[in-house]
Formats: sequence, C-alpha cells, structure tokens
Amino acid sequence: MLYHVRHRRLARWLAEKGEVAVVSFKPGGLPPKRALMRKRLTCLAVSTCLFSAAPPLPTRAANLTLSPDAARTLDQIYSGDPDAAILTAEAIEQSEPNSPVGFLLEAEARWWKTYCVSCEIKWGMLDAWKRPKQPEDDTYFALADKAIDLARAQIAKSDTAQPHVYVAIGFSLKARLYSLRDEKRAIAHAGVAARSECLRALELDSSAADATAILGLYNYYVDTLSSIAKMLRFFMGIPGGSKADGIRQMRTAMDRAQFLAVDTRFYLAKNLRTYDQRYDEAIQVAEPLASHYPQNLVFLLFLGNLNHEAGHSPKAADYFRSAQTTPGADSACAAHAHELAKSLLSSWHP
Repeated sequence: MLYHVRHRRLARWLAEKGEVAVVSFKPGGLPPKRALMRKRLTCLAVSTCLFSAAPPLPTRAANLTLSPDAARTLDQIYSGDPDAAILTAEAIEQSEPNSPVGFLLEAEARWWKTYCVSCEIKWGMLDAWKRPKQPEDDTYFALADKAIDLARAQIAKSDTAQPHVYVAIGFSLKARLYSLRDEKRAIAHAGVAARSECLRALELDSSAADATAILGLYNYYVDTLSSIAKMLRFFMGIPGGSKADGIRQMRTAMDRAQFLAVDTRFYLAKNLRTYDQRYDEAIQVAEPLASHYPQNLVFLLFLGNLNHEAGHSPKAADYFRSAQTTPGADSACAAHAHELAKSLLSSWHP
C-alpha cells in the first residue's frame, strides 16, 4: 500500500515495516521545486530502506574447497618446509594453469620464508616488524597478481563465492608484504579491495569461512588505528570496522576456514598480544599451532614469547630450547631462528 504522510520519521517507520510512503507537504509550506526535491530524496530514502531490508541472497553450496594436493602444500608450509611447498605449488600451477590456487599457495609459502628471516624482538615482542624492499618481492607480488587475474576471469564466467575468496586472499597476501615494507597507502588499497571481495563472497555463500577470516582481520586492524589514522581513513574513504566483530569472526574462521585456518589462528593470537595485551588468551589460541606443527620454528618462538610476556618463564624457556634444537627444513629460517632462540634464552632465561 502507498501512504501519503507529512513527517519523514513516519515515512522511515513505514519503510521499516515494508510499506511505501511519500511525504506530502502542506500547500505553501515549501517552494514547489524544493518540495519536489524533498519528495524525491524521501522516495530515494524509502527505496534504500526497502532494499537494505530485503532478504539475503540464498546460500549456494560453493564454499571454498581444497584438493588433496593443495591441502598437502599447506601442511608443508606450516610444518616448516616452505621450499617443498613451493615445489608442490608449482606442480599444481602446471597441472591447473587456469586456477589461482597454485599461485596463492606458492605466494603463501614464500611469505612464511620471508616472515621467518625478518623476525626480530622489539618492545619485548617477536614479529617481522619492518624491512626494506627486496628483489624477491617482485616474484611474490607477481604470484598474487596472477592469482587475482585468474580468479577474476572465473568470476566473469560464473559469479560464485569461491573465486571472490581467491581474489580476497590475493589482496591479503599483497597487504602483508606492503605492511612489512611500511607502505601504508598500498596496505589500505589492498585491504579495502580484499574486504569488498569478502562481502560479495558472503552474499553468495554465507558459509565462506575464508572470507569471514579476512573480514575479521580487516575489522580488527581498522578499529585499532590511532585517532589521527582514523581521521585519515575517513578522508580516504576507507570503511570502518569493529574490533569485537573482528575477534568473533576470526575465532569462527580459525576452526572452519580451508585455506586460512592456520593464518587466522596465528594472526588472532598475535593481535591479542600486540594490541590488547591479552597474553593468556593469546596462548590459548596459539598453542594448537605448536602442537600440530612442532617443526615450525616460528610457532615455537612465538609461543615462547607469549609465555614470557604472560610471566610463564619455565614454559617460555622450554619453547625457546625447542626452537634452538629443532633442525628446521628451511636453512635460512633455521639459522635465524636458532640465533634468536639462543639470544632470548640468554637474555630472558639465563
């Protein structure tokens, strides 16, 4: 039914109820042109309310699924053998040249190689804080861009959730390296692009947990910005986020995601430590990483750092000793991690 009302509040209330309302003004109340403009704006507002109140698109059974080879590649990465993972990912690239999966997996493997050798202690916290551009960065970005292009080609043929998730993962991988190089504007653009793809993926498939993971990271990071940065975010048109929503989304995704389950668990624990000082909660989130992947030197060092920050010195020392004695398949990562573990043991646990 169409209602003619004289108050905008009533029109909005009717819109919320699913009715169509047009604001009618008293004769002489407003000049004709202004009244017509106001009516048009009101109708636009009503139609917008009706659109936003429309039921969501039906869920399609298109949640991201990984082949056995892709799952094995991820297991190689998190077991601390990224070089083996790169070889497996390259085989997937050759066997499935039109799929973005192999290229995303290779970029993921290369990221963890970079992360390990870039780790250092600052402000008492272990992380890859910042490093300058390196020649190998070009290969990494080329892999992410290739995956994005292939996924977009899939979207052009059939607009389903899975390729949107792949595009989002590609932009997220780029954002990681931009962050390590402290390229703030590039981080923002990649983050916003990833967010947009995740929202579309979740419209098409509400069970797309990998999209939820990326959206959770975005919401958390955006809400942790300083007041000055938030003001700049407003002028740059970067959408806002909620830290509480981000934590909830990451907690959901770390148990349900296919591609990003381990990454999400690691970043949630790291964020709880770095920005919220919730050390015991971070330990609870991170402990499965070390128990499932005891050969991963980064995870061992990270758990040692978390336990040290929480005041659990004996447990921290155990993790540092494990990191110092575990061989490690990646020689560059192992050499750096062993030196870090030795330094941490001597300075924090003499």
